[in-house]
Amino acid sequence: MTPNEIGFALLYIGVFLLIGKIIRVKWTLLQNLFLPSSIIGGFIALFLGPQVLGKFMPEESFFSNGIMTESIMEVWSALPGLMINVVFAALFLGATIPKLKDIWYYAGPQLALGWSVGWGQYVVGITLAVLILVPFFDLPAMSGALIEVAFEGGHGTAAGMASTFEELGFAEAFDLAIGLATIGVLSGVIFGIILINWGVRNKKTKVIQDVEDFSDLRKRGVMEYQNREPAGKMTLRPESIEPLSFHLSIVFIAILLGWLLLQGLIGLESITIGSDFMSYIPLFPLAMIGGIALQIFFSKRDKYNLVDRRMINRIQGLALDVLILTAISTVSLDVIGEYLVPFVILAAAGIAWNLFGFLVLAPRMIPQYWFERGIGDFGQSMGVTATGLLLMRVVDPDNESPAFEAFGYKQLFYEPFLGGGFVTALSVPFIAQFGPWPTLIVAVAMTAIGIFFGLFYFGKQKTA
Repeated sequence: MTPNEIGFALLYIGVFLLIGKIIRVKWTLLQNLFLPSSIIGGFIALFLGPQVLGKFMPEESFFSNGIMTESIMEVWSALPGLMINVVFAALFLGATIPKLKDIWYYAGPQLALGWSVGWGQYVVGITLAVLILVPFFDLPAMSGALIEVAFEGGHGTAAGMASTFEELGFAEAFDLAIGLATIGVLSGVIFGIILINWGVRNKKTKVIQDVEDFSDLRKRGVMEYQNREPAGKMTLRPESIEPLSFHLSIVFIAILLGWLLLQGLIGLESITIGSDFMSYIPLFPLAMIGGIALQIFFSKRDKYNLVDRRMINRIQGLALDVLILTAISTVSLDVIGEYLVPFVILAAAGIAWNLFGFLVLAPRMIPQYWFERGIGDFGQSMGVTATGLLLMRVVDPDNESPAFEAFGYKQLFYEPFLGGGFVTALSVPFIAQFGPWPTLIVAVAMTAIGIFFGLFYFGKQKTA
């Protein structure tokens, strides 16, 4: 593959992102679902690529791969695994790490809820694997981790786990996980809006009384003129270094630190116990550790406050858009069709468990503003943190409840473990090496701990 072919493949990403945005602006249904342009563009690219359009064309014709060339699909298939490292390296860069007391006070109930739902997805998935997927569909036991990888982790984590799945002999899991993540995002928004309407009608919400307050521009995804804010601060003078270049360099260094840490762990494991378990661990959770290390350094040494969180958010957002679009557009429909029944079983079970977490656990774990705070965790548990933020914005548009603050604090302790953190990264190789039963026992114990603290400690408080 030539550099020109790689560059042309990157240009194509812009085309489909823009197409997705235009469709979002024009189509009322997609506006009401608040679907990101990256998802819309990803589906358009999927339909116009070899998986759909190419299937109806003669093998030797110009359009045998749809309007996508083989080089484009090859580049795009590698991008999700690269972009997830950017997303996770940027998680804590430029963010202020609050005091433990504040985190415990605000985020404790939601951490208990998220912990219960996240580990519970393993309980549900592994139980399905040992009882149904392995004996009746001949799937490997590690298929039990797909609900958490796809729903809590989302497209990024699913893409980041691709090499792990392949090395463990279950390459099809990537396509299943991307498909499940897509189902998670769609159902998260759809069920989220349904739950909000139900909550308003049944007086479960404390802040809003209706859901008709969103402007037409907001539904189209256009920022109102009076609400437009700078995308970032010019913390350095461009004649010395472009501020965007500086922030990109920080993100890249965080990824490099994560890579060095991973290589060190692999080497240490090889020398000490002679196993290769760490070689199956993807890079992105270590990139997050690299980002945390850099943020600690800047917090102590940077007297000029050079790292701007908004600029980091823009980099992270770009990486996530590219990741989602390319992941959806390169998913194998043949694999999903081959495993359609297990796919439907996993999707239905995951959605049902997440609904149980919101409707049954949330009101009993979160003493005050349970709906406004719990809906964010529901959205995140369906695949994308942005979905949780969107749903919270619908029920609390002016930030009158502690929902956003508590949700943000919770991420500091939640993200390093579940939803794409170390537990997610380790779960698949752990099941492959030790079997499903030890993993199931651990998952049950962790779920029980989350439920216990949520119900009998945080749930009994009246001032949280």
